[in-house]
Formats: sequence, structure tokens, C-alpha cells
Amino acid sequence: MELLDKLKWRYATKAMNGKKVAQEKIDTIIEAALLAPTSSGLQPFEILVITNHEVKEKIKAIAWSQSVVTDCSHLFVFAAWDTYTAERINEFFDLTNTVRGAKNEGWENYRQMLLGSYPQRDAEVNFNHAVKQAYIAFSQSIAAAAFEGIDTTPMEGFDPAALDEILGLRKKGLRSCVLLAVGYRDAEKDWLVNLPKVRKSKEDMVTIID
Repeated sequence: MELLDKLKWRYATKAMNGKKVAQEKIDTIIEAALLAPTSSGLQPFEILVITNHEVKEKIKAIAWSQSVVTDCSHLFVFAAWDTYTAERINEFFDLTNTVRGAKNEGWENYRQMLLGSYPQRDAEVNFNHAVKQAYIAFSQSIAAAAFEGIDTTPMEGFDPAALDEILGLRKKGLRSCVLLAVGYRDAEKDWLVNLPKVRKSKEDMVTIID
């Protein structure tokens, strides 16, 4: 039950105190994101971890001036691939073959199936698919942070095009999709800290089909 206790403890922190999170805890949160499941295992996203205050100030200006952007310890930017390409798909399959030390006919057939479909799709369709994969890792990062006793603030309230420009993402074939401020709550300034967590009941949310 420890994980559930931690998830009940966490909330979308509205004010942070600027205290630095130990690097080993940041590394754990990153590793949890990298271990997240993704469609076909492609991991079609990258994570930028920002501690530079000047960069954070620029991001704050295009993120509704949310104080946690600059007051957090580390700002995670999840950036999805702008599209699927043959090069990106082949890179993953080649890595898999290297790590596993062998080629598998079924796996190679699967490679050809993806190569015959993903790169031909509209880039926006591919980007939206990649965003969904990034969100899985994003969610896993939140859970990992909670398990470590670290506060987080998930944020979609920012100008993606402006953030892409600040970080030079488009020339890397990436587009920003969501932010995660990581740090420690400022209990005296956070209006949400002592309010009960509100969630719908299991009965309202879950249907069991026997």
C-alpha cells in the first residue's frame, strides 16, 4: 500500500520553495520515465531537464507566469517526435538487436510492418501518437517523484510554439507537449496544500465486466 499512500499524498503543487532536489532522486524520476511502456517500445520522445534560471525565466513568461516554473528545483520538458521516420524506427530496431545479441525473424517482420505504415502517415497524426507515448512516461515520472517524497506540478498551460523556439526543439525534430515542475512545496504560500484530494468514486469510474 506504500505506493497508494504516496499517490494520495501528492497533488498538483501550486507553490514551491526553491529547495534543490538531490540528484539521485532526480535520476530515479528520469529512470522511471525511461522505463515507461510505449507503443512498439519506440520511446518517441525526449526529456529536457532544466535548472538554468535564465531559461526558466523565459519559459515562465510563456507559461502564464506560473511561479513553480522558476521556483521548482528541476523543470522537465517532455518533447515528442514531430513524426515517425524510417531512420528513427530502424535506430530502435537496430538497438534492440544489439542489446539482445541476435536477430529474430518475427521481430524483423514487425520492423518492416512499421516501416511500411508509420512514415507514410500524416506528420500530425504521428506527432499526436508520439505525444500519447510521452504522457505515459510523464505520468510515471509523477508517480516516481511521489514515491520519493518529491512534489510535482504537471503543466499544459504554456505556448508550445514559443517553448519550441526557446529550446530549439523543431530543428531536433521535436515538439514540446507537457511540462513537469519538480521540487518541494511551499506550504505557507500554496492555497491547495491543505485541501482534501477530490476524486470520483470507484463505482463512478470503473465498470467490471465479468
